Amino acid sequence: MSDTIEITLFSAADVDDVWAFFQRLPEGDRTFAKEPVTELTSVLGWLDDARAMRFVGRADGDVVGYVAVIPGVGWSRHVGELRLVVDPAVRRRGIGQRLASHALRIAVEASLTKVVVEVVAVQDSTIALFTRLGFRAEALLEDQVQDPAGNYSDLIVLANRTDADWGVLATVGLDEQLD
Repeated sequence: MSDTIEITLFSAADVDDVWAFFQRLPEGDRTFAKEPVTELTSVLGWLDDARAMRFVGRADGDVVGYVAVIPGVGWSRHVGELRLVVDPAVRRRGIGQRLASHALRIAVEASLTKVVVEVVAVQDSTIALFTRLGFRAEALLEDQVQDPAGNYSDLIVLANRTDADWGVLATVGLDEQLD
């Protein structure tokens, strides 16, 4: 499979492929979508969600990743939550970084001044990916995640202050390297 990725806005044409993508992922990976993805009707329902900005990553026509920016509401309307899932078969090829970079760019264009992402504390490579993109640890939630076997893990909330960090990246030209 090619490492070239095409990132497109989620549309009705993607529903079946995105649903199939989530079905082939391990259960633990599906939880990062934070929405029900085991029912086709749930993925179809995303089309009616005008707030969320969802994108599909494809390589050689196959869905290999999903990223979304979900803007907050009310007093958190300036904050977006980034949700990223990459097919385990293509991890460590830069696909996650390209999807996350794309989502950050979309968040900035949507005037979100802060983007957060939740990561299980043991996922060192995911934490490193987001750290390279300017995210910093903001909270540690102990025993926040429980796997199907009943084991608990800590959850780290990472944040990127796009109002401050993006300007710094743009000043030195690094924003262009994030695609």
